[in-house]
Amino acid sequence: MTTYKLLTPGPLTTSGAVKAEMLFDRCTWDDEYKQITQKIRAQLLEIAAVSPAEYTAVLLQGSGSFGVEAVLTTAMKQQDKCLVITNGAYGDRIVTMANYIGIGHTVHRVPYDQAPAAADIRKILNGDKAITHIAMVHCETTTGILNPLADIASLAKEYGKILIVDAMSSFGGIEMDVQHLGIDYLISSANKCIQGVPGFCFVLAKLEAFSHCQGNARSLSLDLYDQWKHMDKDGKWRYTSPTHVVAAFSKALDELAAEGGVAARYKRYQENNHLLRQQLKNRGMEAYIKEELQSPIITTFLFPYEQFNFADFYHYVKERGFVLYPGKLTDVDTFRIGNIGEIYKEDIQKLCGIIEEYMRGQKQ
Repeated sequence: MTTYKLLTPGPLTTSGAVKAEMLFDRCTWDDEYKQITQKIRAQLLEIAAVSPAEYTAVLLQGSGSFGVEAVLTTAMKQQDKCLVITNGAYGDRIVTMANYIGIGHTVHRVPYDQAPAAADIRKILNGDKAITHIAMVHCETTTGILNPLADIASLAKEYGKILIVDAMSSFGGIEMDVQHLGIDYLISSANKCIQGVPGFCFVLAKLEAFSHCQGNARSLSLDLYDQWKHMDKDGKWRYTSPTHVVAAFSKALDELAAEGGVAARYKRYQENNHLLRQQLKNRGMEAYIKEELQSPIITTFLFPYEQFNFADFYHYVKERGFVLYPGKLTDVDTFRIGNIGEIYKEDIQKLCGIIEEYMRGQKQ
């Protein structure tokens, strides 16, 4: 099988050592495996800069969307109401989940290339006293926009609302002091900035709110409270866990620490992103998101000309070792390039050279 560099927001390119951890079979009931689970939970709290006395980490089988839905169904009672802030496909997915679960909610939707404004959120909170929760996406990978987490967290504190943050594509790659921000629930996934492989998600939950959620869930498998209670005993997952993925993630956490932690990884991602944006701008490809709103995770680029054939471009680049990501926008033709995972400056330089060759060929 051909090996490619995945320039996507996850699954992403992982290290050889992370892959190697999946070569061994482990038993879910074994004490050594349960110790791996507890190690991961403790390390996640350290990365989030939270006290174990105030927060807990819960691992859950499934992709990041499983984690978001688990939080919604577990954290909200029938009488609660959630303000969902969205400017992309993943914010819209939270709205879809709320509809499926049947929880009360209202939606604040802004254009995909704009960030939600704190003044608008304040106006909504002043006008609707029934709102108990706020849900938002931190880094919206539909476009690569980085939403104003600190501003909205401040409002949640001021108005006494429970804050739910989908930090799927930012946690581990962008520094955030979860406890200082006062985030009540933060959700992320094994196959994002910590650079593990797909198979489970995790939730960092503030105990003050979470400890009162017993019996809320409308789903057995997604009952995050029950998962927590089982996992807190000795590290045992309620149901069969993805043992190979868990072991790989434990190794990925060790590699994050060895790189210098989140600050060092953020620096690498940011340098990759700046280089990518500048190099492609020089080749006639403009970014969709303004630089001041751009995350260091993934960048959306506008088609460089009207007759641009993305499928042809995609296969040209893939044949030379790199896998890109299509756009998810409905009103503008775009594609996306991620720069997280085991991706370094030399990879970005090589990619940009391949793109330059393609563009030159199209002009002949």
